[in-house]
Amino acid sequence: MIEDKNQQRTDLGDLGEFGLINHLTKNFKIQQKSTIKGIGDDAAVLEFKNKRVVVTTDLLVEGVHFDLSYMPLKHLGYKAVMVNLSDVYAMNAKATQITISIAVSNRFPLEALEELYAGIETAAKLYGVDVVGGDTTSSKTGLLISVTAIGEVSNDEVVYRNGAKPNDLLVVSGDLGGAYMGLQVLEREKEVYKVNPNNQPDLEPYTYIVERQLKPEARKDIVKLLKELKVKPTAMIDISDGLSSEIIHLCTSSKVGCDLYENKIPLDPQVISTCEEFNIDSTTVALNGGEDYELLFTIKQEDFPKIKANPNLSVIGYITEEAAGLHLVTRADTKIELKAQGWKNFND
Repeated sequence: MIEDKNQQRTDLGDLGEFGLINHLTKNFKIQQKSTIKGIGDDAAVLEFKNKRVVVTTDLLVEGVHFDLSYMPLKHLGYKAVMVNLSDVYAMNAKATQITISIAVSNRFPLEALEELYAGIETAAKLYGVDVVGGDTTSSKTGLLISVTAIGEVSNDEVVYRNGAKPNDLLVVSGDLGGAYMGLQVLEREKEVYKVNPNNQPDLEPYTYIVERQLKPEARKDIVKLLKELKVKPTAMIDISDGLSSEIIHLCTSSKVGCDLYENKIPLDPQVISTCEEFNIDSTTVALNGGEDYELLFTIKQEDFPKIKANPNLSVIGYITEEAAGLHLVTRADTKIELKAQGWKNFND
């Protein structure tokens, strides 16, 4: 993908580190009042006045977190930002700034990095965050991207993982399992391409789930929606590792148990049909697939009428006493202990 002989290819050594940073970040515009000084000095200067500041960081490594044989660099830049903004929104906070650091091998020309940064720029513009710094260095092993996201939240609005109480309702945004099944389709098509490079993949039947994998969206809209509905979650976490793993994190932090109802887990029809095609159980995919970047949260029962008719939100269970444990209630109405298997479930 990167070795297209028809494309212009500018060696990174021609620019030097500061020239490269200046070139890649020249189009980034300041959007937040809290950004006093962005890129261009020794450090960024931010002012949050009376707000709490939230900070999160993620590292994405080529060959571990992404595969450039089917992940376009522009999508990768976009996704790297989303992964971090999702963590900010999981604190019920507003994302305001990000920093981007990359380590890159000499197989990448300048034009490839321009694509990567075009994705970062699109994400920053759409989500109203400022790119205020970062670093570039060389790598012997391919591409590494580290993003740090900063956000603000008032003291009375911040939501942690540890606030869930027995009788709270467990709620999730959107639908689950799409990103994992999108990855299965992309991996299958990659293997087909290796055998026959002339074979063009037909991804049309899988548009939604492939986009869930390559271009996820962080749920800024859900934080806004909850404020409009006057619902403050009692606990919240984002779904990066799979529903079961995140429920366990949330319940462990809150020292509570949980009953999760299999028939309430939201699944897109394309996820269901693709699971059937791959002969994979759709509940297993929703529980363990990961990378959905939806928000999982608990609310007080008295807030249920405020959310019950909303198509963006699904009540999938309720919180119990810690001693009751964590269970999946199946469609056959039997209880199974909830375990965090994550990606390992699919790699045995």
